[in-house]
Amino acid sequence: MSLDPAGANGRPVRAVRIASAPVSFGVYLAGRAAIGPDEMLAAMREAGYDGTDSGPLGYLGTGPGLARRLARHGLGLAGGWVDLRYGDPGGFAEDVVALEAALDVFAAVPVDDPRFAPRPTLACPDNPERYARPGMPADRRLRIPDEEWPAFAARVREAAARCRDRGLEPAFHHHLGTDVETPEEIERLLDLTDVSLCLDTGHLWLAGGDPVRALRDWAPRIRQVHVKDAARDTLARVRAAGGDLAELVRRGGFRPLGSGDLNVSAIAAELRRVGYEGWIVVEQDVVAPEPDPPGAGGAAGRPGTDAGAAGSTWSRPDAPAGSTWSRPDAPAGPYAAVLARAVENQRDNLAVLDAALRSAGL
Repeated sequence: MSLDPAGANGRPVRAVRIASAPVSFGVYLAGRAAIGPDEMLAAMREAGYDGTDSGPLGYLGTGPGLARRLARHGLGLAGGWVDLRYGDPGGFAEDVVALEAALDVFAAVPVDDPRFAPRPTLACPDNPERYARPGMPADRRLRIPDEEWPAFAARVREAAARCRDRGLEPAFHHHLGTDVETPEEIERLLDLTDVSLCLDTGHLWLAGGDPVRALRDWAPRIRQVHVKDAARDTLARVRAAGGDLAELVRRGGFRPLGSGDLNVSAIAAELRRVGYEGWIVVEQDVVAPEPDPPGAGGAAGRPGTDAGAAGSTWSRPDAPAGSTWSRPDAPAGPYAAVLARAVENQRDNLAVLDAALRSAGL
């Protein structure tokens, strides 16, 4: 999967590169990661990825240390998440400080091809009411009021301008449980701003959208793609039981590629048809596992589930009984087995996507 950016040895330069992401290893907070950055990056590289999303700011390091770490593992940086309170003038002013810190991190990473420069992934923070009822059907009462959209969009434009002032092209990430979630909200944002879009196939699908149609309709604005599979039937069950976004992740709402609702081949074909170039980030949102306690052993599990339960976040739904997907051998403790399955999941996800892309001519 590795690329030859200079096109040496007669190999063509590929229009896309594929990155993994720390969320696929359950890393959401830098200070509470159960896997070290070098261990995770080594696993990504071994699986065949070309790069990584940054994950929480600082987890992979900053400045020259980040550049050296990525170079040591032979990986590029696809970008990273930065949320700002666009609906709150005072909160936005405070969040700009974090944005500038993130831009310092992204700007420190050498780039061999401008198509694969890190994308600051602008987003909204969680909206508690929407987080509690993620996805479709959306509660119209929780949407941004029409009269507040102009100021909201103006702050998005300001954040985008700050990124561009640093030589970085941002991409806005719609997301379940936030103020920009549904296809209609994405359309409104695109109409009122000039910001590029980070299309997340799984989040769009669970919010009622169609990723293939989105690629067709929004192609000129899409500067990054997050390929993620998802299951609407799981979303429906979680919502019916009163579950929130965290419960959706816990119950396997985001699936290994090819085992959810999405047609990965159709997505790949549309990427080829619209001439997409740049990073494709493979993600599978999973529960953050806890590190093994001293002397831990036995079967792997996570709070609220049976160890290796079929259909759980860490096991493939089609796993035969007794396979490595449903019954980890975990003499080293629960997290060691969870990590082993996460690595295998990422390898399989890459194989599914890469096969679809190559079949489509990418």
